[in-house]
Amino acid sequence: MLQISSEEIARYVIIAVRDPLGYEEEVAAWTASFLDDARLIADSKMFITFSGSYKGVPVTVCSTGSGAPDTELALADFFKFSNADTFIRLGTSGTYREDINVGDIVIAAGAVRDDGTSAEYVKTTYPALASYDVIMALAEAAEHSSFNYHIGITRSNDSCLTGQGRPLLEYWQEEHRRIPEYWNRAGIMNFERETSTIYVLSSLMGCRAGAVNSVVNSAPKQSLIPGAGKNEAVMTVLDGISILAEWDKKKEDLKKRYWLPSMSK
Repeated sequence: MLQISSEEIARYVIIAVRDPLGYEEEVAAWTASFLDDARLIADSKMFITFSGSYKGVPVTVCSTGSGAPDTELALADFFKFSNADTFIRLGTSGTYREDINVGDIVIAAGAVRDDGTSAEYVKTTYPALASYDVIMALAEAAEHSSFNYHIGITRSNDSCLTGQGRPLLEYWQEEHRRIPEYWNRAGIMNFERETSTIYVLSSLMGCRAGAVNSVVNSAPKQSLIPGAGKNEAVMTVLDGISILAEWDKKKEDLKKRYWLPSMSK
């Protein structure tokens, strides 16, 4: 699907979703513009992949179609045809929360598995969790840049309309009307369609994962701003990868399996 070769793929991979509410340009090309020596390494028409470096750290970015099934196909090829072990989702999202504004970013510590794809791999009682060191690195990056960021649980589902509490024309059921209030009461930060699949598949394959989602739509404030927070999101991901690479090197030097804050002293 991706038409990649392992020697061209970095350890750290950004999975970017094509979304007209987030990006006017092709998202992989736009993200790659922040890299040094970025080069197109594969274009299968369905997936576009670039590799380059950021602050000396090799990085690969791949754009996918929207939704969990397309994300699954991209991840499968990375698992099978590369040595990449860290996958970070870059994309957009909406929120039901009054305390989260359009333009904020959400770093997903975990995800509600309301998608169908991850359920094809393992029971939905299996958690969709980010890797703790990836999330800490992303948070460090956002904090250092003084971005408006939140850390919490994302909800990933398949439907952009009734499944997120929006009618299709005049059609919806009573259960759909209750979706925003239900998940708001549960403290869900935001909603989108890919994070849970990235987390579950990465975990099952022994890889690390994280996600940074910019908020472009606020349901309670009835505010929609295409592209809001995209620059903050991409810089959080890239600076987060730079920080994570530094931690990974220290961990390797110390011959430790897990990174701990005390190792930075």
